[in-house]
Amino acid sequence: MSNPKPDVSIVIVTYNSRSLIGGLLDSIPTALAGATAEVVVVDNNSSDGTADYLADRSDCILLRSANVGYAAGINLGVMASQEAEAILVLNPDVTLLPNSIPPMLRALRRNDSGIVVPQVRSGNGDLSYSLRREPSILRSLGLTGTRLGIFSEYVNKRRLYASPQIVDWALGAVMLMSRRCYDCLGGWDETYFLYSEETDLCLRARDRGFLTVYEPSSVVWHIGGQSGQDGRTHSMRCINRVRLYRRRHGIVPAWCFLSLTVVFELRWALRGRRESWAAIRALLKPAERPVELKCSDAAMPR
Repeated sequence: MSNPKPDVSIVIVTYNSRSLIGGLLDSIPTALAGATAEVVVVDNNSSDGTADYLADRSDCILLRSANVGYAAGINLGVMASQEAEAILVLNPDVTLLPNSIPPMLRALRRNDSGIVVPQVRSGNGDLSYSLRREPSILRSLGLTGTRLGIFSEYVNKRRLYASPQIVDWALGAVMLMSRRCYDCLGGWDETYFLYSEETDLCLRARDRGFLTVYEPSSVVWHIGGQSGQDGRTHSMRCINRVRLYRRRHGIVPAWCFLSLTVVFELRWALRGRRESWAAIRALLKPAERPVELKCSDAAMPR
């Protein structure tokens, strides 16, 4: 007799996450609060012993992979899972609080919900502004400090985090999505490699009628910044933002978006942020773009 499918398939992608992944795995049982789950961890060729550490644990299935990127790692994990009706994607630098998964599962079962995200708190317990608005030209001007929705991609008013709501997209550190939504979208878009994949996922889901819902009764802790920040990764971040915008808009608005991104990065570069100089070169010179993105031929990255 075959085992029944779990309530949720949990997929985690690791890369040099040895110091973090144990805390996340240890937090899962109390977070489930009676729900059933399988845990699949895809290790993207870590060099710090992450995979060997995971191989010695009995609470997860380990898949060893080349460094295929975050989205591709998620897709590998989903393919190896038992096809539960819900898929929970977790960053390794997350800790789940007790009883944090059932409220998200209930929210996911409501009509039109395709993706559910929790309330995110930083390592010291402060509320993280994890909800986002769709990227736009006005929101690329660097006027987030105005706290006005027309200019700010960040939802940065504390009162808006008190109640459930529908959002354009959200931080991808913890994302629960229905198997139906995942299948409808054909999974996560692997061309982004790193950064913007969760933005793309939520917006494509909305295009197909699946809402992204914020559920504040689910709370998680997120350290953040564990993917590193250097010239190469910052270039990926900037290039992928332009790619996402170009894929959803015409060529003229896309050139405006790219130009404003260059201006924004120039402001930071002149203040001494070296990563911004690398991003500017990558935005303007196709040959300078990270090879993992496979978009070095055209002036406008696609």
